[in-house]
Amino acid sequence: MKRVLITGMSGTGKSSVIHQLTAQGFEAVDLDSDEFSHWVEVLPGTSEHPTPAPGRDWVWREDRVQEILASESVDVLFVSGCAENMRKFVPQFDHIVLLSAPADVIAERLSKRTNNQFGKRPEELDQVMTVLRTVEPLLRKLADHEIDTRATLDEVVAAVLMHVN
Repeated sequence: MKRVLITGMSGTGKSSVIHQLTAQGFEAVDLDSDEFSHWVEVLPGTSEHPTPAPGRDWVWREDRVQEILASESVDVLFVSGCAENMRKFVPQFDHIVLLSAPADVIAERLSKRTNNQFGKRPEELDQVMTVLRTVEPLLRKLADHEIDTRATLDEVVAAVLMHVN
C-alpha cells in the first residue's frame, strides 16, 4: 500500500484536497480533526518550534494515526495534516506533498473559511504567520513535492495524483 501525507500550514487547502480525493473515491483522511488530533497544554520553551496557539499545541492522536497507517485495505491512502508529532510517522510515508500559498492568501482563506474557526482571531493569525515563517521551511525539506495552492482545487488535486502515480 502506498501512503501519502499531504501537509502544509493552516489555510493552504489540505482539508479541501482531502475532501476532493474522497469525492473521487480515494481513501483519504483529514488528521486535522478532533477524531485524530487534539490540543495539548505545553509549557513555554518546551516545543522545538512555535506552537499554533500560545500555551497549546495541536498534536496527532498517535494510536489512531498508527492504526490508519497500519491498514492494508487499499492501494493508496491519503492523509492530511500538520502537527508537532508528525515527524514520528514520516518514515511510514511513501510520499510527502507540501501544499503552500503566500501569507496574504493564507490570511484571506482563514478569514473566510467556515469549516474551522482556527485562525480567525488576531492572535491566532499572528501565530499562523509565525509558524509559516519558521515551520514551513522545515516541511519543505521533508517534502518530495510542493504544490502552490493558488491554482484551482481541481488543478491541485490533479497535481497530487500525478505526483503519487
